[in-house]
Amino acid sequence: MDLLTLIMLVAGFIILISGAELLVRGAAQLASDMGISPLVVGLTVVSFGTSAPELAVSVSSAWNGQAGLALGNVVGSNICNILLILGVSALVAPLMVSRQVVRLEVPIMIAAAVLLLLFSLNGGLERWEGLLMFTCAMIYVVWTVVRSLRENREKPPQCELPAGPRPRRLWQIVQIVAGLAMLGLGSRWLVQGAVTIATCLGVSDLVIGLTVVAIGTSLPELATSALAALRGQRDIAVGNVVGSNIFNILVVMGLTASVAPSTIAVPHQALMLDLPIMLAACLACLPIFLTGHRIARWEGGLFFAYFIAYTVFTVLNSLHHPRMGLFVQAMVFFFIPLSLVTLILSLWRSLRQRHKIT
Repeated sequence: MDLLTLIMLVAGFIILISGAELLVRGAAQLASDMGISPLVVGLTVVSFGTSAPELAVSVSSAWNGQAGLALGNVVGSNICNILLILGVSALVAPLMVSRQVVRLEVPIMIAAAVLLLLFSLNGGLERWEGLLMFTCAMIYVVWTVVRSLRENREKPPQCELPAGPRPRRLWQIVQIVAGLAMLGLGSRWLVQGAVTIATCLGVSDLVIGLTVVAIGTSLPELATSALAALRGQRDIAVGNVVGSNIFNILVVMGLTASVAPSTIAVPHQALMLDLPIMLAACLACLPIFLTGHRIARWEGGLFFAYFIAYTVFTVLNSLHHPRMGLFVQAMVFFFIPLSLVTLILSLWRSLRQRHKIT
């Protein structure tokens, strides 16, 4: 690794953190002044903005003939969003989960993951499938904004603070735009440096997309959600992750499949392993979110541990490491059953407490 690559990695990380700080601050202030809930801002504006790196990487990769990198970027980013970002954010501060997210957005996220898996069963994503996914994304955005505005109008009249002055509103927009631009630049430098290192190791496009590129392009979501949790904007933290997963599948993968010069091939490994793991991570949100509508620190630690295990498995599998068999046995016979029992007991305890209250 040369000095220029190292400088690119460090500079990209600094720009990324600074951009996330600007984005969270501007979005939270703008939401407050316009009467839009922070959750909706996290599900739409922040989610779309932090998914911009995935969109740029996936579209350019598809055009350059690296379909495995494009698919791996989306699938790996969604896995990172749940296991890494929610895990780290909950470790920073326990996250409260809105009932709207549990009842509406999480099922939509799961449905999008199922749709991508079904479209991939024939070994490729065609242009009409991409157009259909992108159309679903646009319907979702319009429906979310209209629903939020309608709910605000139906609330009983309260003493409202006057909207912020125009210069303040303009400064908030400048913060959001500058934050998004810095997120894009920082993530691009990080990814370029990381891909250079990974390529020297001789691993496949899919593995690079699932690990290095996925983590790199998910750093905006990680920085945004962690800072939002630290600053008390926990609706933005959770909404950003769930919304980003929806956008990554429907917008990023949809647009990539729509504009790609040919059908995007889905490797057998992705179909048999990575796509089901992405769907399993989405499904894992339901029992955790239902336990008191919060993500406790121990649940965040569980997500983070799963992310480390998945990353280690992907790297060892790509290198055909001789210790792969022992690692898989440890996961199958110890870690996964223990985690399932813990989640079931936590859900049972939560339902029992809710029953006592009623």
